[in-house]
Amino acid sequence: MGKKDIVSRIEENEEIFADVAKQIWDHPELGYTESFSSSLQIKVLEEAGFSVTSGLGDIPTAFVAQYGTGKPVIGILGEFDALPGLSQKVSPEYSPVVTNGPGHGCGHNLLGTAGVEAVIALKKQIDAEKLSGTIRYYGCPAEELLSGKTFMARSGAFDDLDCALTWHPWTNNFTANASMQALTAIEFFFSGRTSHAGAAPHLGRSALDAVELMNVGSNYLREHVPDGTRIHYQITNGGAAPNVVPDAASVYYFLRGKDRKQVDELEERLIKVAQGAAMMTETSVRWEIKSGCYDTLPNETLNELMFKQAEAAGQMLFTPEEEKFAKELVQTIDPSVLAAVKRQMLGGNEDSLLDPFFYHDTKQFGATMGGSSDVGDVSWITPMGQIMTTCAPFGVQLHTWQATASFGSTIGMKGMHHAAKIMALSAYELLLDPNGLLEKAKEEFAARTKGVVYKAGIPADVKPPVSNRDTVLEPTI
Repeated sequence: MGKKDIVSRIEENEEIFADVAKQIWDHPELGYTESFSSSLQIKVLEEAGFSVTSGLGDIPTAFVAQYGTGKPVIGILGEFDALPGLSQKVSPEYSPVVTNGPGHGCGHNLLGTAGVEAVIALKKQIDAEKLSGTIRYYGCPAEELLSGKTFMARSGAFDDLDCALTWHPWTNNFTANASMQALTAIEFFFSGRTSHAGAAPHLGRSALDAVELMNVGSNYLREHVPDGTRIHYQITNGGAAPNVVPDAASVYYFLRGKDRKQVDELEERLIKVAQGAAMMTETSVRWEIKSGCYDTLPNETLNELMFKQAEAAGQMLFTPEEEKFAKELVQTIDPSVLAAVKRQMLGGNEDSLLDPFFYHDTKQFGATMGGSSDVGDVSWITPMGQIMTTCAPFGVQLHTWQATASFGSTIGMKGMHHAAKIMALSAYELLLDPNGLLEKAKEEFAARTKGVVYKAGIPADVKPPVSNRDTVLEPTI
């Protein structure tokens, strides 16, 4: 009866957690400024009887909520940061709530809330059956900046976990068996000498020239890097006026690769390019690492466990109104985008929101994905299982206004409740663990890590960028 009790408990309290997710959606906050979202989740968890420790990794909005005693220690990972420029009403037409304001275009309002929903339902089952073991919910900030969990991991926040479970909103239901890429975010700052660009150009030493030469060098570097490597950049300071030789300029790079070692090697080569650009322009250069996350290390033992809970969680059902909203939303997407999505289709149902849960076969669908996430850091510390659930219609891309609209709608809420059930049911099985699944997951983890010990990709002297925090908003239930 334990599983049925957990599912029933989540279904009975759906409105409460849908309200929490909607409040976070209504108050979108960028990375390291998630005061409202963090405070709201902490309040809900403390009222449910969890003990909460805040400020993990020297981040005010990072916290862990814990219940129970002894082994195993099972963590559920949550997030709550939003994205810039993606403000949008729950509407199939482009209609920002605040022009150029932030919005939940990646569904982190759902992601974190499902974790809270899951551990609270699980706590009640622990009490009912007097189960031993410890459950934790981790409130993780700044995933979009790819560094929140890295700072937490660097502080040892995940070191004593026996395993971790998480999920992500998507456009269909599947296990996340593919690995996301490792990434380093690094900004280069060039310093030169200013002068009048017309009257005395020979006296200037242009920092902008150095930036542009560096970018040329990095573009030539692209030919000589491993397949799948990515180099992205943005000029963050190009000077103040065309007739002034700029004495300061900067450029921000994202470096991606299949694993941490590959990205570290790419970083070394890019630094040499920057130093060469400085030499050519008689400027100087310094750099700052902003984030350095690992590739994700899937654990098929835990993913298979999560996959098997879909039946007990029940099928997701959608109303005619939700199907209508989904079709209207998809009609706003460029047909070329939809065609590309169909070619890359990993399951999914283009005609309806209804979609069976499928097990991602890496031989059929590929073993890597192009994106990156700081959940990768956790996956190299402890075995981690991850799923995706339908929170938006097929064709909607993450980090778009259509995604924001979906993740604030009842479609997104239903995907959130489904994920909460699967995580709670999986953790429940791991607490009972009659078949030794946890030990099997650990053996798989040891085999895949091959003795590699996690070391944070962000240097010890780099601190979280938490000085410019938003005004705290008091949450309400």
